[in-house]
Amino acid sequence: MTAQPNIYFSREISWLSFNQRVLQEAADRKNPIVERIRFLGIYSSNMDEFYRVRVADVKRKIYIHLDEGEIEKADKTKLLMEQIQEKVVGMTEDFERVREDVVARLARYNIFLLEDEKLSEYQTTWLKNYFKNKILRHIAPILLHSKVNLVSRLNDSATYLYVAINNSGKNTQYATIEVPTKSLSRFVVIPPENSRKKKYIILLDDIIRHNLESIFKGFVDFESGEAYSFKMTRDSEYSINDEIDESYVDKMSESMKQRLIAEPVRVVYDEQMPSDMVRNLKKRLKISSYDSLIAGGTYRNFKDFIGFPNVGRDYLENPKLPAITSNDFAAHNTVFDAISEKDILLYYPYHRFLHVTEFVRQAAFDPKVKQIKLNIYRVAKNSRIIDSLIDAVDNGKKVTVVVELRARFDEEANISWSKTMTDAGIKVVFGMHALKIHSKLCLVSREEKGELIHYAHFGTGNFNEKTAKIYTDFSLFTRNQELALEAENVFNFIQQPYRRQKFQHLQISPINARTKIQLLIRQEIQNVKEGLSAGITLKLNNLDDQLLIDDLYKASQAGVKVRLIIRGMCSLVPGVKGLSENISVISIVDRFLEHPRVMVFENGGDKRVFISSADWMTRNMDFRIEVGCPIYEPKLIKQILDILEIQFQDTLKARIIDQHQSNKYVRRGNRKKLRSQLETYEYIKQQEKKKDAQ
Repeated sequence: MTAQPNIYFSREISWLSFNQRVLQEAADRKNPIVERIRFLGIYSSNMDEFYRVRVADVKRKIYIHLDEGEIEKADKTKLLMEQIQEKVVGMTEDFERVREDVVARLARYNIFLLEDEKLSEYQTTWLKNYFKNKILRHIAPILLHSKVNLVSRLNDSATYLYVAINNSGKNTQYATIEVPTKSLSRFVVIPPENSRKKKYIILLDDIIRHNLESIFKGFVDFESGEAYSFKMTRDSEYSINDEIDESYVDKMSESMKQRLIAEPVRVVYDEQMPSDMVRNLKKRLKISSYDSLIAGGTYRNFKDFIGFPNVGRDYLENPKLPAITSNDFAAHNTVFDAISEKDILLYYPYHRFLHVTEFVRQAAFDPKVKQIKLNIYRVAKNSRIIDSLIDAVDNGKKVTVVVELRARFDEEANISWSKTMTDAGIKVVFGMHALKIHSKLCLVSREEKGELIHYAHFGTGNFNEKTAKIYTDFSLFTRNQELALEAENVFNFIQQPYRRQKFQHLQISPINARTKIQLLIRQEIQNVKEGLSAGITLKLNNLDDQLLIDDLYKASQAGVKVRLIIRGMCSLVPGVKGLSENISVISIVDRFLEHPRVMVFENGGDKRVFISSADWMTRNMDFRIEVGCPIYEPKLIKQILDILEIQFQDTLKARIIDQHQSNKYVRRGNRKKLRSQLETYEYIKQQEKKKDAQ
């Protein structure tokens, strides 16, 4: 299909539409107040990554097009940058309105966010002592002069204060102060003076602002000072010089240094900052015409508010949903006995992630286990899985771990883990330079009755105990030897990409995933033409691969009903007559981040269901190693279909993605209120009760 205008959403604008849905959650007064302020933190964190990755890429393309004399392409990309800027400005205004509403409503629950000008005498005295005893030791101002390259000195994960030091008769001296959130909580709870009912919270930023004299007096001529927050976001892209003969780990470490000195793509500053300070800051940061200079509220780096403390009653945040034990595992002495009986499907965070860590822990000391293979994209800071892999080596088992060093924003942690594992005797494989490894595989090989039997884990999420509490993801545990041997072939492909591997069951990017998916779509088109049952249901994080979108358009034009649940970017335009009128799209944003990738093809009534690590993005299809796995067990197929249907029935947290990206909520009409994440929790709880009763 030849690309036509207006049949694909810009992925950047579509992504901003997704973050608007996050902002909707912060604005929703039905949500507990502490959760609302945390959603503001999530929104802010998302926006940081958007600028580091998406906007940086747009900016880079402008320079490339201009350098190559492609004026038309450069102008088109500049227009996109202007559209991004316009949308971001509007969203920033919305953010500030929501923030003001949240702060005002916190006060109704006797939680007060204090600014320095609102302090009582008691609070001022307490904070001066707190600053002197707890904060000052972490403050190291940068006094700015002609020899200081401010851009190279700033960390884009930090919040800074831009300080003007005034002294009559002399030029204003400027300085920057990093707010030391790495060492201290950004939120300081002031002990009550009288009433214990009222809770007072002040940010580190304001404590520092209130104590500027204590920082500078005696070192510079200081009569008065004023400080305003700002935050810089860099281009997160990096290049690795393959001509230099050095180890892959060393190259990645060097690329981290490149990121630290990369040009800024966004500077957000306090809109109250005087114009002369803004001009000076802009000059110091060498802001170009394609950079984003955005005025905002008093506090920058709002992402810290993800961890905003609940100092009030329990009902000010979401009630906990205790993770559910899988009775398929609980009914057996070992995980291997359980998996030998039948395939097991878990859905986090509803199920306990403990079952995954137990799979690896038991494998680490089981005398019958001979080998463990696992691939890592992102893991927890304190990873029980890696501890178990080290235990496995101590128990004489052969352990191979594939580490993806280029997991964006986790490169440093993965470099450190790779060194720790290598020192422990684990065989660490870094894969291929050209392909990121994003699959979620674990393979345990066990000797049973003189034969080597493989147990495989296929997942849609990372082996990360922390994110498994807030991301929804599927895990399949299977003893199916055909699937397990193909998982073995994935590890072989990573280590020996020049050798041809066979994959009859699995969808492997970049080998056969795109082709297999296209064949499945075409089969649905053929089925509808023959009057057979046809339909496609997809659940993805992102959909922006135009070739696959074109295939979905063709399916729609043929009369195939296509239903999509897309959490983030969706470049497909639904509901266009003659093109996509048979395609409907919803997006769910709620307390858990929807992360699974699921594909369902009607297949003439004999449904084919797959879970996958891959989104339908060009990078996932062509430039990453990804694994999609079929679900063969009928009961597990039903479980996935049931969960998808619950989500399609959501009348509280589902939004419609339409031609205008308006993010309207799905209308409830006469239907009952249904919040799919809570309904899914109850569904899984009931399923486990049925197993327990059997």
